[in-house]
Amino acid sequence: MANKKNLVVIGYGGMGGWHTLHSQDSDVVNLLGIYDIKEERRTLAESRGIKAYKSLDEVLSDPAVDLITVAVPNDSHKEIVIKALMAGKNVICEKPVALSSEDLGDMIAASKKSGKIFTTHQNRRWDVDFLAIKEIVKSGKIGKPLRIESRIHGSRGIPSDWRGEKAHGGGMILDWGVHLIDQLLQIYTEKIVKIECTCTHITNNEVDDGFYLTITFESGAVAFVEVGTYNFIALPRFYMKAENGSAIITDWREKAKVVHCKYWHESEVIPVETAAGLTKTMAPRDSVTVDEYEVEKPMSDVHDFYRNVCAAIDGKEEQLIKHCEMMRVLKVMEAAFESDRLGQPVAFVE
Repeated sequence: MANKKNLVVIGYGGMGGWHTLHSQDSDVVNLLGIYDIKEERRTLAESRGIKAYKSLDEVLSDPAVDLITVAVPNDSHKEIVIKALMAGKNVICEKPVALSSEDLGDMIAASKKSGKIFTTHQNRRWDVDFLAIKEIVKSGKIGKPLRIESRIHGSRGIPSDWRGEKAHGGGMILDWGVHLIDQLLQIYTEKIVKIECTCTHITNNEVDDGFYLTITFESGAVAFVEVGTYNFIALPRFYMKAENGSAIITDWREKAKVVHCKYWHESEVIPVETAAGLTKTMAPRDSVTVDEYEVEKPMSDVHDFYRNVCAAIDGKEEQLIKHCEMMRVLKVMEAAFESDRLGQPVAFVE
């Protein structure tokens, strides 16, 4: 594709490596090089045929650079982002975009002052499991969602790097919570009234290694987010209870399963025998009152994120991950930390 944007990735670690790898296969960006404060990572990049800038100032003073992706520890985002924007570069920042709403406000102000695009890499908007749940809600076949539960479970604790350190913005709310909250706020757009969160510290006392977060909306609808890093049996990735049915996705590799309730009452409910007696309340449904079907995994292309950013730079599209959305997610995370600190629900101010 003609007129590709010249990209430099700041930080050549895990996600920095991901960005460089995918940018080399992109139809909208051209990877000019990387910069990392660690010499061994710059050497590694060069061994792979990637230019390594010697300093951040060298990157920012290069007139060929159109776009910078910041993929460094969370506590370093603000300084680099603002410096890059004021140097006239468009900026993508890895998530969480900032460690406080105040810091994010300063970054947004720099974007407006410079007139350059500033966004964050909420790549999990392209996850096929999320897209499937979003598609089910949009179809309206089982009505409005009353409660959506979103979970990620693992069993290996927090990675043994800066993600386990408070000073660098570690912990699971900032690592995975930022994604799952962003996903659910793409479905629930109504006013948030209450946040309740409990963090866990099974493997790490400094930062949360998991959490349980309940977001209550003005209508009474609920979004529940759970992240666990000490779960040796994982619960389903998504579970949704809606006005006229339910949906479940056990794993991103599986299709969504949906049950649509056609008729609420049956003329004759046959009791079922459980371990200690009979029950009509929990008797299973049959095909007379419900339809069951699967939803195919939606198509997804991770390159669409960079395509949108480049189109936004050219003024052809609005950026998908907007400043107001970035701020809303960050304020939910701040409220989650406050709820955990107080040990009680907190009111949420939009």
